[in-house]
Amino acid sequence: MIYTANLFAGIPQDLPREQIDELAASPNVRIERIISQAHASPGGFWYDQDWPEWVAVLQGSAGLLFDGEATPRTLGRGDHVLIPAHCRHRVAWTEAGCDTIWLAVHFRD
Repeated sequence: MIYTANLFAGIPQDLPREQIDELAASPNVRIERIISQAHASPGGFWYDQDWPEWVAVLQGSAGLLFDGEATPRTLGRGDHVLIPAHCRHRVAWTEAGCDTIWLAVHFRD
């Protein structure tokens, strides 16, 4: 089956929390669209994932904080980062007044 869609379509006007849509998956890879509307990780929460993650900001901007770093790294449109497995990180902020749209690829290395 061939499926066609648009990464910028179907975005809700008001999200109480980040929305994660799985776009494709196999046993070794998962591709997600993440929509943030001025969201951040809950206080004290850190992602600590079993798989590496490559993430790109397609629209908007965000601050991504890595454990051990003093300040968040600012990511804007087109910026991407490869996060190794078990590298603790959190979303410090996402842009207010604008949808921040991420493309995330989780994969086994």
